[in-house]
Amino acid sequence: MDPLGALPVVPDTALPADVRNGTDADKQTYQAALGFERELLTQLTQAMVDTSQNDDSSSSDSSDDSSGDSSDAVTQAYSQMLPDQLASALVSGGGTGLADNLYQSLKQQSEAKS
Repeated sequence: MDPLGALPVVPDTALPADVRNGTDADKQTYQAALGFERELLTQLTQAMVDTSQNDDSSSSDSSDDSSGDSSDAVTQAYSQMLPDQLASALVSGGGTGLADNLYQSLKQQSEAKS
């Protein structure tokens, strides 16, 4: 799977001005930086979900609640989708700023080689 193909659409207004007005290479570099930021956010939110599931499973094992397996299946499905959707939402809103910092660093390295 192409990690850049999985990126949500980022509106031009959420892109830094030097990327909007830059070359195609600048835009590709920024897209790669966004892909890295998205992957990092996905892994961080996955760790958050995993941690919360461990807390929930210990409390639900001790209770005598027979609410049914369908509730557990829905919760599990939601928990599996949450990290990816949260990361996509953050990136489509312009990200956390990590992609911009990474882009600036990559651009400086590219200019230094020229």
